[in-house]
Amino acid sequence: MAFAEGGSAMTQNKKGPRPKAWLAWSSGKDSAWSLHVVRERGELEVVALLTTVNQTHARVAMHAVRQSLLETQAAAAGLPLRVVPIPWPCPNQEYERAMAVALSRAQSEGVTHVIFGDLFLDDVRRYREENLAKCGMTPVFPLWGVPTRRLAEEMIASGLRSYITCVDPQKLDKSFAGREWNATLLEDLPSSVDPCGEYGEFHTFACAGPMFSEPIAVRRGEIVERDGFVFADLLA
Repeated sequence: MAFAEGGSAMTQNKKGPRPKAWLAWSSGKDSAWSLHVVRERGELEVVALLTTVNQTHARVAMHAVRQSLLETQAAAAGLPLRVVPIPWPCPNQEYERAMAVALSRAQSEGVTHVIFGDLFLDDVRRYREENLAKCGMTPVFPLWGVPTRRLAEEMIASGLRSYITCVDPQKLDKSFAGREWNATLLEDLPSSVDPCGEYGEFHTFACAGPMFSEPIAVRRGEIVERDGFVFADLLA
């Protein structure tokens, strides 16, 4: 499977330096698996992880993972973390402004590509492509188009472990919050729910797998309902 890059396959001079990339890091399984896939292919040099953090609560946006755990992930991945602080609530205009500042920094560091863990939502991909085109950077979608059941099984078989940190109760029962995303959970998911949660049914925190130098030990804390979502707090 070739890299999907703005709709075209990427070519690479294997004898020359690899293009530098930042990886859009949500703290979840899909971004973690994207890191593993890109490293396995060896066509890009991932030099940092890019994450938006809710500055009011010091947590990863939407996934609600504590920033301290995010930093532990980056250390286990062997990469520096580029945090983009955003307010809560965050208007899209403010989000785009903050991201533009971050991408300007990336370019100043010689970064030409940004990697995303998106799977199949065309509107999301188009939005990313249009915004990166404004600054002359190239989006890369290494997981694009892989059937999500097959992808989920491949991730789990590799040793990737993750926990559900956020559930949209309008799409998935709140009892799934805090559960490990594993083969048993896949069997328990309603047929209407994507195995990877690509429609926003749930979000995860990746704590082990081939992208990390060592597992990240976590335990489940309090489960709360806030702003229409159910969040499971994870503690180191």
